Amino acid sequence: MSRAEQPSRRAVLAVAVAAAVAGTASTSAAAVPAPADPAAGADTGGSDTARRVDHRSWTTYRDWRGGTARGTRAVAGDRPGLVLGTPAGIVSYTDPHTGRSADWEYATWTSPVHRLAVPATEAVVSWNAHTPDGTWLQAELQGTYSDGTDTPWYVMGRWAAGDQDIRRTSVDDQSDGRSSVWTDTFAVDDASTGLRLASCRLRLTLYRRPGTRTTPTVRRLDAMGSDIPDRFTVPASVPGLARELAVPRYSQEIHKGQYPEYDNGGEAWCSPTSSQMVIEYWGGRLTEEQLAWVDPSYADPQVCHAARHTFDHQYAGCGNWPFNAAYAATFDGLQGVVTRLGSLTDLEKLIAAGIPVITSQSFLAEELTGAGYGTAGHLMTVIGFTADGDVIANDPASESNEAVRRVYRRREWENIWLRTKRYNASGNVASGTGGVCYLFFPARPTPHQRAALAAVGVR
Repeated sequence: MSRAEQPSRRAVLAVAVAAAVAGTASTSAAAVPAPADPAAGADTGGSDTARRVDHRSWTTYRDWRGGTARGTRAVAGDRPGLVLGTPAGIVSYTDPHTGRSADWEYATWTSPVHRLAVPATEAVVSWNAHTPDGTWLQAELQGTYSDGTDTPWYVMGRWAAGDQDIRRTSVDDQSDGRSSVWTDTFAVDDASTGLRLASCRLRLTLYRRPGTRTTPTVRRLDAMGSDIPDRFTVPASVPGLARELAVPRYSQEIHKGQYPEYDNGGEAWCSPTSSQMVIEYWGGRLTEEQLAWVDPSYADPQVCHAARHTFDHQYAGCGNWPFNAAYAATFDGLQGVVTRLGSLTDLEKLIAAGIPVITSQSFLAEELTGAGYGTAGHLMTVIGFTADGDVIANDPASESNEAVRRVYRRREWENIWLRTKRYNASGNVASGTGGVCYLFFPARPTPHQRAALAAVGVR
């Protein structure tokens, strides 16, 4: 996140989609009709968004046995998963970011078709996996539209925990003229036509060096489909919780200029900084050996490590949502998913269960009192609520670790997070995230945590 109101690459792509649909080079307030009264056109209720999100997870031995395997096999145990068994073949992969070519044994697993309870305009795929040296994976999505036709197979990510074998990457320029993939998000190109994604299936391809017995292990796979209505404002929720979680505080700003090869350094590291805060809240720690590559003069080297290990070499940034969830799950005993919540009431349920929430939002400086900056895309961590219902957030866009804890006005905060449309600094219409968040939580949640997750659609 840049402290100035600068468009992120994700925001630029979203505007490009809107411009293509409107048949104009840019999206303006005139091109996209919006209510003159900020309260007009508001959604009928915060809980309505929850019904507009469908979240499907594959985590159990039965889930992994239920798919179609070509060389993969399900493994049982405390955390069932999917591994590469007898390879289906060998394929050559040329890494577009290094130019290096190598042969890889591979095997695939394809999920059963999942019919979305909410026909979707957008979908995000996330995963949790262990990828030892010499292994990596690819995740894909293929769907059926509401008119009965099919999408192509879209690559939703090529991923490894490290960067010694391949460069972790999204894949650009994927479209069939009706839908496209923008970094980590499948999107119907023109939702106003009524076209939706009615069902989907996912495919995992697991890779390893030929002749070895090493394998990736996938523990969790998630597909989140949503159809969030266009809106500049959302209804006000009623405060229902006063609690604050003791989440570590890290500033991205103290890393300015450090490792500019990862998205120009720390000023843009809101996502990995937020991720590292929550990982450490749950007890995740990096060893001295893992941090040995970081300049010893840098404070909080774990934040540098998180930036390196969430960096998407195609997106050229650390804000790829599934890559952050996957990074969190590389720590023993943690799971990570990308989803959408419907209201601050949903968020309160998670905080009540001890689960902090990493949220994505964009806003002008004057729209969030006390922030002191505007942004086209920024991640922060909600850690609680005051007695008045205001939001307590660990905001990494702070000058020091001590300044990270902020209190933001409830009404302002919920609107910038849940809306899908906004006006940017130029007065043009831009996109909002519609309640997107990362949830990191234990591999073995308590009954209270499990109930809170289930209440927001995550199992």
